[in-house]
Amino acid sequence: MNILTNLLSRPDPAPRIRKRSRGIELKTAAEIEIMREAGKIVATVLKEISLLVEPGMTTADLDAHAEKRIREMGATPSFKGYHGFPASICASINDEVVHGIPNAKKKILKGDVLKVDTGAYFEGFHGDSCITIAVGTVTPAAAKLIQVAEETLYKGIEQVKAGKSLMDIAGAVQDHAEAGGFKIVEDYTGHGVGRNLHEEPSVFNFRTHQMPNVKLKAGMTLAIEPILNAGSKITRTLSDQWTVVTVDRALSAQFEHTVLVTETGYEILTDRTKV
Repeated sequence: MNILTNLLSRPDPAPRIRKRSRGIELKTAAEIEIMREAGKIVATVLKEISLLVEPGMTTADLDAHAEKRIREMGATPSFKGYHGFPASICASINDEVVHGIPNAKKKILKGDVLKVDTGAYFEGFHGDSCITIAVGTVTPAAAKLIQVAEETLYKGIEQVKAGKSLMDIAGAVQDHAEAGGFKIVEDYTGHGVGRNLHEEPSVFNFRTHQMPNVKLKAGMTLAIEPILNAGSKITRTLSDQWTVVTVDRALSAQFEHTVLVTETGYEILTDRTKV
């Protein structure tokens, strides 16, 4: 789940944190094990949804499945009730960028570009991930957007290693998105994740001087989540105060993983290929 940098950046209440790096919590080995389980739950749910979704279903159907499965696996939905969000997933279709609210009247159609974002809270820690699904056969332009968006996430992840920096991630993401002919949405960022769904630091997807260029340390856990638009990078929020859309009605795609920083590189905690 993204942070709206000027609205949702306030942290959740949290107990005293024992290990910090410039306000960023470094997880212990025991805490990382718990986060692996939280990430596995999220990955399982998203993999199931990717196989389950078909034209004619509603976004509420997907939400019901996600909540049921998260609870069956011993966790609770991270998103439900978060700052008042009413569901367990964000389901955003086509020009909807982020934070789409599931709706029993909103049918998924063949050719849709569907973003599904969800989180699970397990034994005190969160996992967070998003996928974009091509529903049935999509246009070549939509297929390219989805492909480049996923590639862009992994270009960012490849920069993760103790001693590297947040701007290394941001630069790799920005360069690949722009080389593919797409715009990075700048209103939203990735974030630290752990005891809270949103923690320090903000993980930008473009080069910026808005935040300190934090050096990565082993034990940091980051939600990296670039959003690519086929048209303008500018967005607006609908009257429900949640759903964000592109101003020009162009398509949008997003992928996200929760990633652990290690001494030698990274570990993807929400890896769907391992569930």
